[in-house]
Formats: sequence, structure tokens, C-alpha cells
Amino acid sequence: MRFLPFALLILASTGFGQQTFVSKYDLYTGYAFLDSPRISLFQNGTQLQVGMRPRTWLSLGFDYSYTKGNLEITPDLLPSELQTRLGGQLAALAAAGRLPAGYHLIVPATSTTQTFAMGPQLAYRHFQKITLFVRPSMGAIREMAVPKPKDPIAAAIVAQLAPEGKKRDWQGFYGIGYGFDINLTRNFGIRTQGDLVWDHLFNDLLAQGRWTTRFSIGPCFNFGRNIAAKP
Repeated sequence: MRFLPFALLILASTGFGQQTFVSKYDLYTGYAFLDSPRISLFQNGTQLQVGMRPRTWLSLGFDYSYTKGNLEITPDLLPSELQTRLGGQLAALAAAGRLPAGYHLIVPATSTTQTFAMGPQLAYRHFQKITLFVRPSMGAIREMAVPKPKDPIAAAIVAQLAPEGKKRDWQGFYGIGYGFDINLTRNFGIRTQGDLVWDHLFNDLLAQGRWTTRFSIGPCFNFGRNIAAKP
């Protein structure tokens, strides 16, 4: 909810009165980032939405985002059984004098994430120049991680865990989305929105799931007939 103070400031300067023009369709595209603090992953990219409004307060639509960023994989993120196995391997290397003093296993990786969602969005249109909305965030997330080991020991371990040199996974996610549109004209506005979702990608390598925040801002376009007009 980091943009809530800005939203309140906008509301304070916005005229009251029910919106009298609500288009049938809308399209949005803009900048987006995904932030997954548990695995120190921050990704930049884009988000696309298309929607249809059967009611002034309800939209049904499709949501897609594509982001890319970097993370570091450390042993504490792994399941306990895998941690024990790797610990035994590192101990054997140390006993053989092949492990540098003070060595810490860290594997950088590049991660590409795509999200896909469909569903409803509820809108509040009491203000003429701003539309508030909230939605359930449920869908599928696809992620591909490409490890970038920096030393021979890390490279040997990556070869065990990801023989193809990369890991891919599909998982479901769920959470909540929220935001607002600043309506500059009937057909054009600026959308600011966020989502907070839970997923457990790569559950064979990561011991726990993660909360991910997605933030997005960009232009939205409204078109089609006015569904707020009285018949």
C-alpha cells in the first residue's frame, strides 16, 4: 500500500459526484516490478491488462506481466535434506584441502518471470476524476532461473541441481490486488496498482514459499459505449 498517501492526496483535490461516463472496455500497459524479499529477487518489466465491464462496478479481464532480474541462492534457502547433503560435500572438500578458507557457497542467478491471471475487479466510482479498485489475484506464474556460478565449486554443485544449466517451473499464486485510475479524459488515464501474492516456485530447491509484491504504473485507455448512460 505504499502509494496510499498519494491516492489520499489526489482524493482531497478531486471533485465529488458519481461518474457519468464508464466505457465498456479498457486496455492498460505500463512499467512493472516484482519484489520477492525472501530470495532477494527484484525484477523490472512490463504489465498488460485488457478488460470488459458488464457493470459500472465490475470488470472481467486478463492480466499478464513479464519481468526479469537477479538473485542469489544460498544454502539457507534450501530444504534441510539438501542442505545436509551439500554440507557433507563441502566438508569432504575441506578435509581434502580443496575448499578455500572461509568459503561461502553463493550462486547468483538471472530470473525471468511471467504471470497470467483472469478474473473480476471491483470498482468504486464515487469520484469523477479517480476510480478506486480492488481484485482477487489468482493465476499461474512461470519462472526460469539461469544460475551463474562464479567458481568451480559452485559450478559443480549447480551441475548436480540443474544439469541443463537452467530451472523452469509453473505454479499457482493467490493474493489481493488494489489501485486507482486517475481519469484525465473519458478515454485516457493513468493507472497505479499493486498486488501482494503468495507462491512456492521451485519447491524441489526452495524450502519455503514467498510473498511477492508487484507494482505497476502506466497509461490506461477506455473505449466502447457508455454503460453508465440510462437506457
